[in-house]
This record gives sequence, C-alpha cells and structure tokens, in this order.
Amino acid sequence: MEIRGKNETGLIPWDGVTMGELEVRGPWVASAYYRDDTSGEKFTADDWLRTGDIVTITEDGCIEIKDRSKDVIKSGGEWISSIALENSLMGHPSVLEAAVIAIPDEKWVERPFAYIVPKEGKCISADELREYLTGKFAKFWVPDGFADITAIPKTSVGKFLKSALREKYSKDHTESTNH
Repeated sequence: MEIRGKNETGLIPWDGVTMGELEVRGPWVASAYYRDDTSGEKFTADDWLRTGDIVTITEDGCIEIKDRSKDVIKSGGEWISSIALENSLMGHPSVLEAAVIAIPDEKWVERPFAYIVPKEGKCISADELREYLTGKFAKFWVPDGFADITAIPKTSVGKFLKSALREKYSKDHTESTNH
C-alpha cells in the first residue's frame, strides 16, 4: 500500500503536523465502487483513492486521523479539527457532550461553532469554555460561538449527526436575522 496526504496546496509533508486528506493506492484498492456512477469523484486523476479522512503523517509513516473531510473547518486557509475541539470540550467537568461544526464567515470562509450538552445541573458560559480551550489550541481554533443543546443528534450507530446541527444552525440564524 502507498499512502499520501493532500490539501489545497498539494502533497503534505510527513511532519506529523500538516493536515491533508489521506489518499491510498495499491493492489488491494479497488479502482471504482460497484454500481456507483459517482465513484469517479472518489479517485484522483492518477488513481489514488480519496478516503475522506483528514490526517497527519509522521516522518516514519504513522497516520493520525484528525477529522473527516466533510467535518474539518477550513478557516483562513488553515484546517481546524472539529474532533480535537470536541474531545477537549468533553474533558471539561461540566460538559456531557460537545459537537463542533463549521459556520460560514465572510472574512475567514468558515469558523468553528460548538453545541454543548451540559451535565445535569451544570451551567457553563461561553467565556468559561473559551478560557478552558485557551492554551490548548491556537487562538484561531477557539470557536466563535457556543450554544447549549439538550442532546446532540446521532446516527443509528451513535455518531454525531453534524448535518442536522448545520441545518439547526442555519435555521436558527436565518430566523434571527429575519425578525
């Protein structure tokens, strides 16, 4: 198997820091999906499979999955891992669950926004959450906004259903601008 990572600027260095989409090829990688007319979009022009996983690759070839390509936040030319932010937020003693999505931004293209499910009987301010993340991440990674929610919508296998959160954000912020 061969591996590589790619982002908007091209192939990523194997430095364990730079994020890019994992691409693979080899004798065990199919060249198309069975009965899928759109499968061509999942392969590069030079026949590498685009996995949809955003990764870093270390000098010795260790891969660390950072996010899914549909969930990574592309802000000002940098990639922000929603999973890293979620994991850190869920480490806060008052947070039960946290899901981070990309929201549109005129200046930066996208910015992170966090939905928080507080633990029973707990209350957390946005300022407290920002302070909690400060020092753990670069300043531009810290979400621009936070909203409490009673439960994070999930798929049938228990994964966060971020498409529903993106719809909720869009609906909530469209309604608030129309009133």
